[in-house]
Amino acid sequence: MSPLASPTIGGTFIGISGGISAKLRNRIPSQMRRTFPLYILFCLAFVLLFKAQVFPSHHSTAPIMSRRSFQKILKSSSSSTASATFPKKIWQTWKTDPYHFETRDFDTAKTWTTKNPGHRYEVLTDHNDLLYVQERYGPDGFDRPDIVEFYKSVTATIIKADLLRYMVMYADGGIYADIDVEALRPADRFIPARYSARDIDLVIGIEIDQPEFKDHPILGQKSMSFCQWTFMAKPQLPVMLQLIENIMAWLSDIALAQNVSISDVELDFDQVISGTGPSAFTTAILDDMNRRRGRGGEKVTWDRFHAMDESVIVNRVLVLDVEKFAAGQGHSDSGNHNARGALVKHHYHASNWPSKHPRFKHPAYGEVEACNWNLKCVQKWDEDVKAFERLSDGEQKRVIEKRKKQEAERLEKARKEQEDFRRFVEAEERKKKKQEEDEKQREEEERLMLVDGPGKQQPQAFGVGQGHGQLPPPGPGEGQQVGGVVGLP
Repeated sequence: MSPLASPTIGGTFIGISGGISAKLRNRIPSQMRRTFPLYILFCLAFVLLFKAQVFPSHHSTAPIMSRRSFQKILKSSSSSTASATFPKKIWQTWKTDPYHFETRDFDTAKTWTTKNPGHRYEVLTDHNDLLYVQERYGPDGFDRPDIVEFYKSVTATIIKADLLRYMVMYADGGIYADIDVEALRPADRFIPARYSARDIDLVIGIEIDQPEFKDHPILGQKSMSFCQWTFMAKPQLPVMLQLIENIMAWLSDIALAQNVSISDVELDFDQVISGTGPSAFTTAILDDMNRRRGRGGEKVTWDRFHAMDESVIVNRVLVLDVEKFAAGQGHSDSGNHNARGALVKHHYHASNWPSKHPRFKHPAYGEVEACNWNLKCVQKWDEDVKAFERLSDGEQKRVIEKRKKQEAERLEKARKEQEDFRRFVEAEERKKKKQEEDEKQREEEERLMLVDGPGKQQPQAFGVGQGHGQLPPPGPGEGQQVGGVVGLP
């Protein structure tokens, strides 16, 4: 026996196995008798393992959720949360905390707390976002070090902003709104009265509904999308985690293709839109809807949401019509912000990220997005580009120079019009201020007349009663008039 083995346990085990072997020696073949102790050991190990799994010790630590466990969640077609309500929490992300907001950001953000006094409110900033990620996705949270390290490696601001909103909505849920989105109505209006929050996991709205451009080489991937500058979610929805992992895989592939690190990846406008923005958001949600549809269910496509007049629930996702979250865009039949159904207003003053991730800009005809989804404008742009490609190099240069000159003239005209408008506004403000001052003066004069009474003689102004424009005669010791000039005595 090994010196490390317990003599008591060893002796007991040998005695038991020996007794059993003696009784069964004549009934069991010798080969099985030799392996019988191994069978007993195996059975004991199985019993101990079964006990540990079914009746775990109260002192044991909770098992760590691995990436494999997360993948099992994603494969489930049912909701990962049994909550009947949405968390009453509003989330925003920005460079600084609310105490250091610019006036425009403060005024816009304040609408969320004013309209929703029963909700908690939190802003994640450039200074505390990593702490949040480490708390939620670190060892004491979901234990996803790969997500934490990926987030730390991302340097593109817009990618980080998109990624963070999905991470927040997965971990905590609630309402997410971009910092330049104004709340027009309380969040209670997000879910129409005819629906129950118990039957909904996610509330989203239409942003772009222009499927006629789906085959356009530039506009196609952006022509049908859900809005992600405002949405509401219950915590730990599989689709949010799927978005996070999609982004990780997508950006890693681009870094590999560019032969650079993730922090050094260069992205254009369309790559951002399709990788982390509205297109990525839309693709993930449509995929999730189809995962949940069940056997024999009809495949969910954008046709279900095109030209939608009223909200609809599709596999526990409430999809609101375009007017709710994206009114006033000038396309997609989005209506305007004065409509009763408009819930938020996007001011776009925080949407400067395309300056770092530019759109495709034709050297002569500029960006097709300037057409704002106007069909005739887009068709004209396409025709001009095709005609340009047929020109010789010299002709193309002349067209470019001509277009540059026209653009410069247009900008100068717009600048002058803007300057004229500014002057007009200033003149109107001065005029209004003068009218207000005159009105106050008249009111004050009327008040004095009422206080003093109509019979009381008012003090005379200098020269009044002495003849128009005449000076009063000098009194004793006062200056005397000499040659039309008042002199000293």
